[in-house]
Amino acid sequence: MSLSVALQVAQSALTTRQRETSILAQNITNATVEGYSRKSALVSSLRSENGQSGGITVESIARATDEALLSNLMKSTSAAMTDEIYLDGLTRLSETIGDPSEDRSPSAALGNFLTAMQQYSAEPQNSVLASAVLTSAEDLANTLNEATRAVQSERERADALIADSVTTINTLLEDFEAVNNEVIRGTQAGTDITSALDQRDQIVLQLSEYMGIRAETRGSNDMVLTTDSGVMLFETTPRTVSFESTTTYVAGTVGNALLVDGVRVAGPGATMELSEGSLVGLMKLRDEAAVTYQNQLDEMARGLITAFREADQVGTNPDRTGLFSYSGSPTVPASGTVIAGLAGDISIAASVDPDQGGDINRLRDGGISEPYDADYVYNTGGEAGYVTRLQEIITELDKPISFDPITMVDPSNSLQDFASSSASWLEGARQAADAVYERSSVVVTRTAESLSNITGVNIDDEMQAMLEIERSYSATAKLISTINEMLEQLLDLAG
Repeated sequence: MSLSVALQVAQSALTTRQRETSILAQNITNATVEGYSRKSALVSSLRSENGQSGGITVESIARATDEALLSNLMKSTSAAMTDEIYLDGLTRLSETIGDPSEDRSPSAALGNFLTAMQQYSAEPQNSVLASAVLTSAEDLANTLNEATRAVQSERERADALIADSVTTINTLLEDFEAVNNEVIRGTQAGTDITSALDQRDQIVLQLSEYMGIRAETRGSNDMVLTTDSGVMLFETTPRTVSFESTTTYVAGTVGNALLVDGVRVAGPGATMELSEGSLVGLMKLRDEAAVTYQNQLDEMARGLITAFREADQVGTNPDRTGLFSYSGSPTVPASGTVIAGLAGDISIAASVDPDQGGDINRLRDGGISEPYDADYVYNTGGEAGYVTRLQEIITELDKPISFDPITMVDPSNSLQDFASSSASWLEGARQAADAVYERSSVVVTRTAESLSNITGVNIDDEMQAMLEIERSYSATAKLISTINEMLEQLLDLAG
């Protein structure tokens, strides 16, 4: 080997080691950066035209990756976000409305009211006990009113989060387009695209938090994205994700659907429904869990109104509402059918409330529904110890009645048992969601750890590689020094 060739080999080695050192330094610097994949130099030999070795060079830069694990991480992330969002919503409902052990829960308020009724029936002439019944009835009506507001507020919150998520998704898709184009150009030009690939993977992972994503890579490293239901999300250009927010919810309000490229993928009328992602959890909370709980509250209200209905004592006129009133009074609600929003509409009849000019004794005597129609008065003799009407109401409250099956609890139960079952249903749903989220979050953690073990940076390994490069650099420097000495000796001989 000539000295000039030897010098060329040494120079190429120095250049290559310098490039390798730069890559290692990059790895060490970004060791804690989320989504960064370890980079490594692919070194190859240089050959002259006659096939003689001419040194080494960094042919390309590779990044550590595992497509199967990345795909699993995307899927598990989508599933975990579905469970997390749904659990968060159920927890908020539980915290806002309470449970049977708290006075602010519908079940507890109903229990207090029944206790007051029983005490009053033992002493129907006691005005203090009558006032206690009225107060507990007002508390019960207010509890149902507040619970309805809490449920609808949670639906509004879910709807707003869906709208915010859609904005974020569209922004991510625009970012994805820019990075994907950079990857394609770099692939075609043969330049380093490893950082762009890292960035693209992170965008896809962020998208998978909102909806299930399927990614497919084709020629020139171009990537195509579809939802887990098969709707095109990105191909060359991003598809539009749209959602029209509903700012105010009342019982019975139906929220709007989520669309991808004009196709309904979540919400009412979805034809290619998403399976996973935070948007699925929000839709499930807004359109299923909250609606079911609202139906249960409405059925409690209907049970109360029905139990206190007053009958015509002398004629054939229809039954009329009594102590508990609503906007449809004096008509008694139909049996076994949810009336949307009844829990938010229920109130105390003014004719029995002294603060509204009413007579509290109508609790005992009847005639609440029609103060000026004696046909609805039960205690026609005006007896202070009249107890028949109160006992009749207590019996009504204690016997099974027909509830709408869409409430998803026992449709033939007493009002108190139905209220307790409702609270149990909500808590049961929360606990089940908690157990599911616990499992799915473990899967995400373990999958992420497995991927990190393959693609992440180990500082010890990088430092060891740095030492090896340093030794190689020293050997190359020594070779150059030797070549320099030989050249000087040749020059001296020639001089």
